[in-house]
Amino acid sequence: MANITFIEACGQETTINLPDGWSLMQGATANGVDGIVGECGGSCACATCHCYVDEARLGDLPPPSEGELDMLENVACERRPNSRLACQIKATAALEGLIVRLPESQE
Repeated sequence: MANITFIEACGQETTINLPDGWSLMQGATANGVDGIVGECGGSCACATCHCYVDEARLGDLPPPSEGELDMLENVACERRPNSRLACQIKATAALEGLIVRLPESQE
């Protein structure tokens, strides 16, 4: 399990203790975090779970797949070097304390 902090565009912070194997998108939607839509249910087909991962922790994540990189071309808000899709990041103990910021809009 890992405590992950989501910071919504309005500044509201929510820390969730996610079970190993849950995606950040699953955790956010199951816990009412505003700013993650997840229209495709986590199949990496919509880019509505775009997030900005704390740059200092990017090395703790597996690299994005080609499919994720393709979907990041379609995000509604600015794509940054630390942009990821929350559906593609699985919680593990190694991600304890990760901070994820959410864009102003997903659509």
